[in-house]
Amino acid sequence: MKKIGFRIFVLVIAILLVTPLLAENGESILDKVKNRGRLICGVNKELPGFGYLGQDGKYKGFDVDFGRAIAAAVFGDPDKVEFRSLKGADRFPALQTGEIDVLIRNTTWTLIRDTANGADFAPPTFYDGQGFMVRKDLGVTELKELDGATIGVTSGSTTELNLADTMRALGIEVEAIVFEETETLYQSYDHGRCDAVTSDKSQLISRKQALKNPDEHIILDITISKEPLGPVTVHGDNQWNDIVSWVVYATFFAEEHGITSANVKDFKTGKIEIKRFLGETGNMGEKLGLPNDWARQVIAAVGNYGEIFERHLTPLGLPRGVNKPWTQGGLLYAMPFR
Repeated sequence: MKKIGFRIFVLVIAILLVTPLLAENGESILDKVKNRGRLICGVNKELPGFGYLGQDGKYKGFDVDFGRAIAAAVFGDPDKVEFRSLKGADRFPALQTGEIDVLIRNTTWTLIRDTANGADFAPPTFYDGQGFMVRKDLGVTELKELDGATIGVTSGSTTELNLADTMRALGIEVEAIVFEETETLYQSYDHGRCDAVTSDKSQLISRKQALKNPDEHIILDITISKEPLGPVTVHGDNQWNDIVSWVVYATFFAEEHGITSANVKDFKTGKIEIKRFLGETGNMGEKLGLPNDWARQVIAAVGNYGEIFERHLTPLGLPRGVNKPWTQGGLLYAMPFR
């Protein structure tokens, strides 16, 4: 707990130091990105499906594609983005000091992060929940059966706090073994240093497949939290947060209306809202400080939300679940393009 308190203290100091500097030079993040000629996006490099380094040395994944989508909106080119790998504990300081322009690294939206950390969240791109993975031979089916167990968790994450709160409420004691790196966490669990590991269920599913003997492990049918994951921008630049938010909404809107990477260039419609979305009428781009066809560029580059999900997360065995359009009973709902 002392560690967490110290990190919050460091972030508050960073906010106090950085905010006057931003006000002094008057340069918006959009201007900074344009003048630099590329976007800088903080990501994970150890989470298959979401953010990882491919065999070709390039960043790939669900979160990575949203970084490419923002670059496509600003430059019309999804490749004008530099990805920087960040540990969980380093992500908010990197955002506050301007090392990155946007953070898209399986980050949960919470009240503290939205206030004390000086962060502004964009719409969640993935609704998740915290779960537990254990070895089958332990015979564990309920959390109370983990009394006295060692549980691995990453530092600087909501999972660390959720674990403590849940076990306290259950009246049981566990030993939390905290790791700085996701890779080290799962390697240690695989080698038997921990009885169980806890994280977002999407991460557990992703990492289970990389264990030596995946069939010897089970993800419990228990969810202890809500984990809305999505992009984050630094507090104070409303225009930049608007851009990141509407890029996310664009992927939702396109799926809802059947606009895909394959048909977006030639998509024809009589619906005025879709014409505005595609930049064929109105001045939506100007309102954001972007070209009028920015949304068309986004979908041409990465596809709609369903395409992004199917490309990166379906192969992991992740079901769409609540991450479906609202028209299909899910939580994905784009604000009106008008």
